[in-house]
Amino acid sequence: MEEPNPELESFRQQWRAEVSARAQADGNGATKPSKAPRRPPPITSLSSSIPLKSVKEDEGHVEPQIFPRLDGPSSSEEHTRSTSTKEPQSALDHYERAVERESQGSLGDSLSLYRKAFRLDHRVDQKYKNKHFPPSYSKHTNPNSSNAAATVPNPAHHSLDGPPQTIKQLIARYAGLNIEPAPPAIEGTPPPPCPLADLPEEILVHIFQEVAIIDVASFVRLAQVCKKMAYLVTSNEQIWKRVCLGSEVGFGAMHYQWQREVLGGPLKEDTLGLDEDFDEMEPSLSKEAITEALLHAGYSASWHLMFRFRPRIRFNGCYISTVNYIRPGQASPNQITWNSPVHIITYYRYLRFFRDGTVISLLTTTEPADVVQYLTKELQETHRDGAAAHLPSVVMQNALRGRWRLSTAGDSPDADLKDTEGDVFVETEGARAKYMYRMKFSLRSAGKGARNNKLVWQGFWNYNLLTDDSGEFTLRNDKAFFWSRVRSYGDGA
Repeated sequence: MEEPNPELESFRQQWRAEVSARAQADGNGATKPSKAPRRPPPITSLSSSIPLKSVKEDEGHVEPQIFPRLDGPSSSEEHTRSTSTKEPQSALDHYERAVERESQGSLGDSLSLYRKAFRLDHRVDQKYKNKHFPPSYSKHTNPNSSNAAATVPNPAHHSLDGPPQTIKQLIARYAGLNIEPAPPAIEGTPPPPCPLADLPEEILVHIFQEVAIIDVASFVRLAQVCKKMAYLVTSNEQIWKRVCLGSEVGFGAMHYQWQREVLGGPLKEDTLGLDEDFDEMEPSLSKEAITEALLHAGYSASWHLMFRFRPRIRFNGCYISTVNYIRPGQASPNQITWNSPVHIITYYRYLRFFRDGTVISLLTTTEPADVVQYLTKELQETHRDGAAAHLPSVVMQNALRGRWRLSTAGDSPDADLKDTEGDVFVETEGARAKYMYRMKFSLRSAGKGARNNKLVWQGFWNYNLLTDDSGEFTLRNDKAFFWSRVRSYGDGA
């Protein structure tokens, strides 16, 4: 038998006393009309230790109480009740009903209503957002607004830290940090040695500069190692100046005037100026002078920005244009068909640029996987005049020799210095000895991070060396060239 609980016994006595007093009051005043409605008894908080059966013992002496809702239904409930009974008419009504059904779990009905709403208005979701979530709503409900308390976590809180910092400002905070060695593999053991952490910054800059000259991509990836390296990679202008002015990957290897003949031989004076409108041979400024002038005029005195955004040719890969188009065919007279056949034509154009100012141009139906490794000067000479047709690189027998240069201030004397850059001129040998092909492209960027990886057609001409006439090819099916890296090219020398 359980021991009596003093608190439970006290509650029982109090409960019985209240019930008895209420019963006597009802018996004495049964004949008197009540002027005020009877108020419900006060609610007493019960302890969680009281068993349910202790309350049920006296249920027979207490009448059930119904507590009416004093405040009545809310306006939102009335609106929901009214809209649920009213049939939707407009697209917004269907959308609101769909949202309501989705919140209730009726996915089938909500899907049907969504479809009806979008059939009536394809922008109904925007109308619903503007009606129920206007810009003022997000301003008042955003806990991280300027009127919110300072304790609300927000990295861009204007009342505390001011406007958000730029990437340059954030990286500048890493200037005083050191290279941290890797943690020990086992806790309690000494960490592995880190020779770079003990080197002075001057030696680190020299090492990073050598890495940048060999491979700029590897140099940039050093910023992912630690904060100190990220600071040196992004903010050290000494390294980027060497990269820009050098001839390895920078603008020292760019040519703003012809360096070779079309067939690859040394340039002769009697071959200059074949077409003054197309061949402006002498720029108004030297290569170094143009680079220095553009540094302050167009790139905010940052060598890093200049290397990223200034137009330049890339030598460690080739530019490929993939052309696809449909040509109607002719039905066979021996076969009955309802529809005329069509032919899907696919061919490729290849351009590989070299540092000495020459270029290889190739038009073929062979896919890039079977071509790019053979785009070399040696194989081009091997397959000249149809020789060595038995080799796998036989596709090079159709390759054309040529030369290239970039646009400069001499091409547009009246234009701004920066606006004159970005065009590429290419001249190649033609189908016959008396012809020459001339191409003009614009250097563009495709993708988020890549730069100078796209060549857009500006014109394509056929020039007759004997009659001094030129005709323009239509570029109806030709597509832009996109750069692809080829590891076998190395640095593209």
